[in-house]
Amino acid sequence: MKPLPCPRPLRRPSLIPLALAAALFGAAPAVWSKLPPPSAEAQAKAAEAKARAAHADKVAAYQTCKSMDHVVGVYQAALRKAGKPVPTPVETPACADPGAFVYTPPVAAAAPGK
Repeated sequence: MKPLPCPRPLRRPSLIPLALAAALFGAAPAVWSKLPPPSAEAQAKAAEAKARAAHADKVAAYQTCKSMDHVVGVYQAALRKAGKPVPTPVETPACADPGAFVYTPPVAAAAPGK
């Protein structure tokens, strides 16, 4: 009886994963190096961007609140029209309009002299 052939030839393990791991470990010190501190202008720009993002979050929350109020009104109107009892609404805080974005940069404290 003749031996059956192997369905696929045996391959040697690839060295690509080993080379990739060596490259990542070799680049790790560059990733962990310390960056210089940002300039005062960059810090001010970052603070303004943070304030803009916080205001955008407030606007999004306001718009969500208004849309939820609208949906509740439509739902209650549909119940009244159908002659069904309207459940007592749960008291929630009123929607607070955040207004237009106004950024006032923080006043820099005077550094003590030497």
